[in-house]
Amino acid sequence: MPRFAYVNGRYVRHAEAAVSIEDRGFVFADAVYEVCQVQRGFIVDLTRHLDRLDRSLGEIRITAPMPRAALVAIMREVLRRNRVVNGMVYVQVTRGAARRDHVFPSPAVRPSLVVTAKSVNPAVNEARYISGINAITVPDNRWERVDIKTVGLLPNVLARQQAREAGAQEAIFVDADGNVTEGGATNLWIVDRDGTLVTRPADRAILRGITRTTLMDVAQKLGLPVEERSFSVAEMLESREVFITGAMTICLPVVAIDGHTIANGHPGMTAQKLRDAFFAVAEKTVI
Repeated sequence: MPRFAYVNGRYVRHAEAAVSIEDRGFVFADAVYEVCQVQRGFIVDLTRHLDRLDRSLGEIRITAPMPRAALVAIMREVLRRNRVVNGMVYVQVTRGAARRDHVFPSPAVRPSLVVTAKSVNPAVNEARYISGINAITVPDNRWERVDIKTVGLLPNVLARQQAREAGAQEAIFVDADGNVTEGGATNLWIVDRDGTLVTRPADRAILRGITRTTLMDVAQKLGLPVEERSFSVAEMLESREVFITGAMTICLPVVAIDGHTIANGHPGMTAQKLRDAFFAVAEKTVI
């Protein structure tokens, strides 16, 4: 079955979708994006994702391409055309196409909007939940505004490639003070020696993950203590559990980091409890 995309006012075959070679998203990474999980025919946490999209647009001063209701209608139509029941929907907004110049186009040009979707087999993640994943640590060499969800992801790309070449599935960024920030495409949590869930504060050093936020609601419902604070690599390696969170992974255990086994080397119960309760707590929007 052919895939379909929405590009600047048109639904087109995915293989034929294109933007201008002078689109600023292509030339300067002058763009932001969101990825929503689709599960059992529902878009998960749509409101929070679109709220973050609005914030990202505001932070880099791009005008929203259309009202929210119209964008949601397009997302639903792209999902419908691609027959996605379990998978993802991707939204990208750029400043638009203009003659190459570092400063913003003047007068302003119309923002570009691309929406795509694809199916994902849930069994793939289920297998990883059972076994857990391996990770490596890398120096955090990203710009200082990773709280904005831009498409400028080259450091993340290189870090995840380094992880793959090391036989791992995620790279964990470590700041100049030796403290963990987050994963290459995920937020990172530990369960400390006292059984408290710990994750770095959502300042400008990390992306305020939507799944991260919802899992805090889940933890509150389950009566699990949560603390937002910095923690070192050493504390992470000695913790009871380590797991990563993201829209497509939800809550994925990390069982080894830099060749060091975490706890007993098996996924922990806390991550499983959070994952099992997630869908009941998250917002669900019918496609």
